[in-house]
Amino acid sequence: MVIRQRILSMADSIVPHFHNNPGVAVIDIGAKEFMCVGALPPADHPHVYCDMGEASEYVCPYCSTLYRYDPTLKANAARPAECALHEIAV
Repeated sequence: MVIRQRILSMADSIVPHFHNNPGVAVIDIGAKEFMCVGALPPADHPHVYCDMGEASEYVCPYCSTLYRYDPTLKANAARPAECALHEIAV
């Protein structure tokens, strides 16, 4: 019997996107890997892939937003809730 392992690619999962249009100091999120877009388009910065690794906080190198991991939130959820970007323009 041959068992095939499935290799996951970025296309197999959606990386959550977050923004800081409200200009808050800290955004709590439910993901450790995410994209920061800065403010809402068209005032956004280059969309940055962020990976907290073992840490629980990450500062965006473009907009200096502090993201803090909260395991009680869903992966695509944020606090404040309006900072979760659910529709991504392509």
